[in-house]
Amino acid sequence: MATRAETMDAILDALPGTTARKMFGEYALYLGGKVVALVCDDSLFVKDLPVARALLPDAPLAPPYPGAKLHLVADGWLDDPETLTAAVTALAAALPAPKPKKGR
Repeated sequence: MATRAETMDAILDALPGTTARKMFGEYALYLGGKVVALVCDDSLFVKDLPVARALLPDAPLAPPYPGAKLHLVADGWLDDPETLTAAVTALAAALPAPKPKKGR
């Protein structure tokens, strides 16, 4: 089941500054050019790093799609956008800068 547009609207409203890119019927969320979360099957999956886990301590772990690494399921924090934004911002700061794309 693909993620609905209403779900993406709610997530983007809760996470100001993020942008989304559609991929295979689902979405990747970017902050500062870095992928910080995925939205799959109408659920928000935040990358599982210590900085995010510290701010979302009770988030369950699950793969966003079969065969993926475990991510924090952050649906419960959509009602607390301040905490969710803090977690995503800290996560973006902790992630390495994306590698530059090679020219053709």
